[in-house]
Amino acid sequence: MSPYVALLRGINVGGKNSLPMNRLAGMLESLGCSSVRTYIQSGNVVFAASEVLARRVPRDLSDMIRKKTRLDVPVIVRSSDEFAGAARKNPFLAADVDPKTLHIAFLADVPTPARVAGLDPGRSPPDELVVVGREIYLCLPNGVGKTRFTNAYLDAKLGTVSTLRNLRTVEKLVRLCLG
Repeated sequence: MSPYVALLRGINVGGKNSLPMNRLAGMLESLGCSSVRTYIQSGNVVFAASEVLARRVPRDLSDMIRKKTRLDVPVIVRSSDEFAGAARKNPFLAADVDPKTLHIAFLADVPTPARVAGLDPGRSPPDELVVVGREIYLCLPNGVGKTRFTNAYLDAKLGTVSTLRNLRTVEKLVRLCLG
């Protein structure tokens, strides 16, 4: 059993798509995951599972949520090593920027180079983005609420599902994976 991080998109946001964290934890446990811990109400979960089980969690958990709550919730999973690596590789960390402006969009799949090239880097000035594998690193000086690099835009352009977390949340989840 190894540690993993599950990121759910769009739950408990603005009073919509309500899913209590204790219920979410119970769902993961019923799938066979152990050591389930949630962080804040926006769908961040650290859990232990075999590699085989962890690969099934995005589909199986999303299906279970749909059956029990009628919510369509995308789920993205990373191993603790992948998640910590994504945090370390943030290209904006080396720049002299306010860490509060940094976010990572985690993608369900690696987008093709052609899809990445289709992103408009000038879509939302002064915001910046860098795509690296299954992550998009964002620097959003005016805040996530004002960017035009939305999940809908990223999903449509890249042909996959994304979910965004701020740097502080990512760092906290890395620490939870460590124990």
